[in-house]
Amino acid sequence: MPEPEFYKTPTPVTLGEVAALTGAKLGSGADPSTIVDGAAPLEAAGPGDLTFIIGPKYLGELGTTRAAACFCAPRFTGNMPAHVAALETPEPQRAFAVALARLFPAATLPAPLSGEGGISAAAHIHPTARLESGVIVEIGAVIGPDAEIGRDTHIAPYAVIGPSVRLGRNCQVGANATIAYALIGNRVIIQTGVRIGQDGFGFVPGRRGHAKVPQIGRVIIQDDVEIGANTAIDRGSLLDTVIGEGTKIDNLVQVAHNVVIGRHCLIAGHAGIAGSTRIGDFVLIGGKAGLRDHIVVGDGAQIAAASAVMDDVPAGGRWYGAPARPLREWARSQGTLRRLADQQRFSIPDDEEQP
Repeated sequence: MPEPEFYKTPTPVTLGEVAALTGAKLGSGADPSTIVDGAAPLEAAGPGDLTFIIGPKYLGELGTTRAAACFCAPRFTGNMPAHVAALETPEPQRAFAVALARLFPAATLPAPLSGEGGISAAAHIHPTARLESGVIVEIGAVIGPDAEIGRDTHIAPYAVIGPSVRLGRNCQVGANATIAYALIGNRVIIQTGVRIGQDGFGFVPGRRGHAKVPQIGRVIIQDDVEIGANTAIDRGSLLDTVIGEGTKIDNLVQVAHNVVIGRHCLIAGHAGIAGSTRIGDFVLIGGKAGLRDHIVVGDGAQIAAASAVMDDVPAGGRWYGAPARPLREWARSQGTLRRLADQQRFSIPDDEEQP
């Protein structure tokens, strides 16, 4: 049985079209009429493929690649094999991503899983819900009373859109996702199994038991946000939980109540952000990082993977470790620990080193 083809064969494009699309400059001697019809990493690329190189670590693979053309920084043009056309750009990986989207447009957005278009007869849509033209609602999906779904939005199988939710245009809601108490902008991608708008973790501890705090806020998600599979975003307690435009959140991330995340942030998988934390614009948060409640992370800050952030992080700060500290401070402490460990090891008599 032949292997299935999940993506249609791309429409071939010329190197001249690729250069115009990405803003890359064709290297000397490159033929702008050369046809490309695929994409692959350096070591796997064949004739007709686009590829890219991001650093000197990959010069060996560049020397042996069979690709038709390679996005590269200008400093690597001289390392390009004679049969590979250089596409010079200061951002090779970004340019490659733009070209890849041109070759495989279907890979940028989820396709209907059931193969149906329009409104499935097996979907449940409340009579008071309002859907603009071009909306796809697949089998088993539920759209509650007074919900509004914008034009060309796609609701995958068994997703649930709660009462009065507002979902913008050209959005994608993955299978089994649930959305409640939320206002969502345009071009938002919500992957499989995402949970938006459920109760935040609000309890007042005490000897008579833990009193539940009613969560009466909302979730506000601005335009062009993407939320990875099985991520949970709690609604606000008294204020709103807000995700700023262009922010991308990986799989399995926890965003607690009243958190405000700025514009164009990147948050990697398994990160956890506790309640009422404020995160600025263009912040990068590594996987498994944890941020305590009621702190502020300034614009452009970077939090390393597995860090535990207990204090405010200034704008542009680069913080590492558990507890997290500024990079230079963390590096000094690591160096000191290594020196102390070396001294301790050499001070132990040989007969005490053995168990």
